Amino acid sequence: MAALSEHDGVDIPADEAAVVLLDSAGIVQGWSRAAADLLGRPAEQVCGQPLARLLAEPVRGDSPAVPAGRVAFRHASGRTVEATVDEVSLGGSSQRVLLLAPSREDGAQEQGSSLLTALLEQSLLGVVLCDAELRVVRTNVIDGGHGWPLVRPGHRLEDVLSPADVKEVGGQLRQVLDTGVPLLAREQRMSAPDGSGRERYVSVSAFRLADGHDRPTGIAAFFTDSTQQRRARRRTEVGHEASARIGASLDVTRTAQDIADVLVPALGDMASVEIAEAVLEGEEPSKVIRPGDWLRLRRVAVASATGPWPAELVPVGGVIPRFPDVPQVRQAAIQGDTVYNTTRQEMLDLLGDPDLIRAVMPARGHSAVVSPLYARGLLLGFATVWRTEQPEPFDQDDADLVFDISSRAALSVDNARRYTREHRAAVALQQRLLPRATTSTAAAESAGCYVPAGGGADISGDWFDAIPLPSLRVAFVVGDVFGHGLHAAATMGRLRTAIRTLADLELEPGELLIHLDDLVQQLADEADPEDRDTIGATCLYAVYDPLTGSCALASAGHPPPAVIGPDGTARPVEVSPGPPLGVGGMPFEVTTVALEAGSTLALYTDGLVERGCHDTDQGTRELLDTLASLCRGDGTLEEIGRAVMAGAAEAPPRDDMALLLARPRLLPAADIADWQFPDDPAAVAEARNAVARRLAEWGLDDLTFTTELTVSELVTNAMRYAGGTVGLRLFHDDTTLVCEVRDSSNTQPRLRRALAGDEGGRGLFLVAQLSRRWGSRYHPSGKTIWAEQPIDGDPVPDTGLAAVWDGVTL
Repeated sequence: MAALSEHDGVDIPADEAAVVLLDSAGIVQGWSRAAADLLGRPAEQVCGQPLARLLAEPVRGDSPAVPAGRVAFRHASGRTVEATVDEVSLGGSSQRVLLLAPSREDGAQEQGSSLLTALLEQSLLGVVLCDAELRVVRTNVIDGGHGWPLVRPGHRLEDVLSPADVKEVGGQLRQVLDTGVPLLAREQRMSAPDGSGRERYVSVSAFRLADGHDRPTGIAAFFTDSTQQRRARRRTEVGHEASARIGASLDVTRTAQDIADVLVPALGDMASVEIAEAVLEGEEPSKVIRPGDWLRLRRVAVASATGPWPAELVPVGGVIPRFPDVPQVRQAAIQGDTVYNTTRQEMLDLLGDPDLIRAVMPARGHSAVVSPLYARGLLLGFATVWRTEQPEPFDQDDADLVFDISSRAALSVDNARRYTREHRAAVALQQRLLPRATTSTAAAESAGCYVPAGGGADISGDWFDAIPLPSLRVAFVVGDVFGHGLHAAATMGRLRTAIRTLADLELEPGELLIHLDDLVQQLADEADPEDRDTIGATCLYAVYDPLTGSCALASAGHPPPAVIGPDGTARPVEVSPGPPLGVGGMPFEVTTVALEAGSTLALYTDGLVERGCHDTDQGTRELLDTLASLCRGDGTLEEIGRAVMAGAAEAPPRDDMALLLARPRLLPAADIADWQFPDDPAAVAEARNAVARRLAEWGLDDLTFTTELTVSELVTNAMRYAGGTVGLRLFHDDTTLVCEVRDSSNTQPRLRRALAGDEGGRGLFLVAQLSRRWGSRYHPSGKTIWAEQPIDGDPVPDTGLAAVWDGVTL
């Protein structure tokens, strides 16, 4: 053992144990280098100080002695260091020598050594020990058993990782080395350093290694290849996404796009979906594919993770070229087999048509999965996914996943196909039930618009109508049947037919709604008991008279109409709505308003004002503002209606929307003649003469004979059966001449065929023969009988009617 120094602070060398020289008072007089390393304190810091101050626990009493045996000392860093203390006496001297040997847990040390050996010898967990420079010192990854990459002792990160991964992985490991914070189970993507583009996923855990003085010496990293587990998780996630996403729409094209979006980029770089044209039309494709037959496929959806869809490939909407009739293609089409890992050369060898390959296969595509969309025994189309940038080819698990997705998606496509067929039938039914969108009469021009709920997905019972009435009047109707679907559309058709029938009876609006209410109650009685409460409708019925410019209307639970004046100001019409149709027992109040020339009447259903989060009042204000703005321009009613509907249908509406716009017209006063005649038979001749003079003024001399005969018969009957003053009104437009006779009687005139011996009964028969149509309507003070003649029609031939006239009236 080397010599000991005095307490001058000079280190005392020692080869094995830490040596401490103490005087009789326990003051340190000498301090070896081993002691300095053991407690982290240099000699100049310790010498001259009591050794007892370095103990972890104070010595009892005032004794400066340090007990022999295992003693706990305080390291300069604050941690506790245990050492075995032995005292050596120096003969004839009061000084003592202490030997401090670090305590060693032999069992723990042996156990740690065994653990490290076991870790390095096993092959399930990769172990890499690196020094402070992140150079590999020891590892068990020398044969590729843990996947890629291989690691050898002496390797650095740049030797085993791609340049893109060196910075990321190296930064993480250096952070562990600097901070001591471990890295636990971090999944790391790693690319092959050879530039092939191959990728693996590794689950990495790393811990800092330190020496006995807590100085970092390196890194211990443990990793496992998690590529397969990640792919399994990815497949599970893709399967879940496919279940949640595909089938949410009942549109074939939208469903096909969902399929492509699920496949890319989760499974491949590019995908396309081709659907049989029959399926797009809602029809079933052929169940039997004979030799030489081939489905006419149309590409309806694509997805690309690498940029726009290549121009050389068949675009969306394009027809897929006919494939050769080869066994592999037929097997996929007939048996529903999935073909995967198909390379460009294999496709070329199979099909033998380079132009066809260029049209259907991406230029960089090296692996593909083609899966038929098979459902309920029908081949609906194909789904194809390509890998162009991802270097790994598809494996069987990938193909199985694409097959599972395609199988579930095929059912969704077929459901969408069936819905398309039913929806088109419903749309066709409703279109047949709705009137023409635009009309133009002497009373008004009108334009109607209809938008189904759900952007066309739902068909309901909203409708509009413009009904020509006698005496050049017109009726405007808008209604909304409760519920959706074919039943609502069918009910709408029945109500519209009933309204047209009732309109021909020339009932005033309130009375017409009473009859319509009875019909709805009958429909409810005919329905199943559980459906009766759902049968009903709202309706607004208005009648406009172009002679007076007045509009009489009544509402059955329907929103009030709006009037946009010639100056562009819009206001709602104040009405007193009755209950919806089907309630029964309640009257419907009639409101009469005057419409100025150049104004616009707007009738609409509640779907147009109850959109989104708007309440009815706010929606009505927005509609009125929109109509006011549009009517100030010079657009046609059809253009205004389309603009209103386009703004209202920006988001798929929750309810149907119907709008009827009408621009009333006033008949010129010069085209109207009105007389009053007393109850005197001599006034009949005066009426004939007045009519003849007015027809001559209008240039309608060719209608004089038939009109005089009509007026004579109607005025005579009014005087004979009603009595009192008789009103006569004659007016016309470009196509029709109307004759009206008013009296105070409510007796309904009836047409009958007079026998040879009858003295009367021929008057209405003659009127019916001479006019295009005739009829009567009631008002509070009596009735009006009217007859219409076509102005552009051929004159009535003289076949003895004049003689009959003379015999009847004279």
